[in-house]
Amino acid sequence: MLTLPNILTLSRIFAVPILVFLLWHPGWFDYALAFVLYVLMGVTDYFDGYVARTQGAVSRLGVFLDPIADKIMVAAVIVMLIAFDSAGSEKPIVGGWHVIAALVILLREIAVSGLREFLADLRVSIPVSRLAKWKTTFQLVSLGGLILGGAVPQWPWVGEVGLFSLWAAALLTLLTGWDYLRVGLRHMD
Repeated sequence: MLTLPNILTLSRIFAVPILVFLLWHPGWFDYALAFVLYVLMGVTDYFDGYVARTQGAVSRLGVFLDPIADKIMVAAVIVMLIAFDSAGSEKPIVGGWHVIAALVILLREIAVSGLREFLADLRVSIPVSRLAKWKTTFQLVSLGGLILGGAVPQWPWVGEVGLFSLWAAALLTLLTGWDYLRVGLRHMD
């Protein structure tokens, strides 16, 4: 049960409070440490799946925990970026109209999780599409760029790349969410 992939997944879950703590204290150094931790969490996300597949160590626990770890991390980072700013002012890193993109991502994650749970009871699985993988890539790049942007406010383009990627992720989120919903509707009364 506690295979290397599951330990890596659990490490991501246990790292989320540390990530939140670092993002809670807006300052360039805290954001730099948060960015390093975020990258390490991304690396463990890649390796837990890689190790599980190559060593034949895919487990039910891992299948259950991996998407939860991803969603917890993404939700925590989005909430913290909406709440705080690296300059210590009242203005968040993700503010104004950009909050809409963040909310689209959060709401889709909740909706798809509920849909997957509903379909699991019917023994129907929804495979991850290539478009959903692109969505995840843009989402992770955007959040990483926004965290790094807090560490290097003298380079505003870093945060702008993060915001552009956030909107790209939100657009792909809507498209993939619709795809999942269409599949789910076929199995509803």
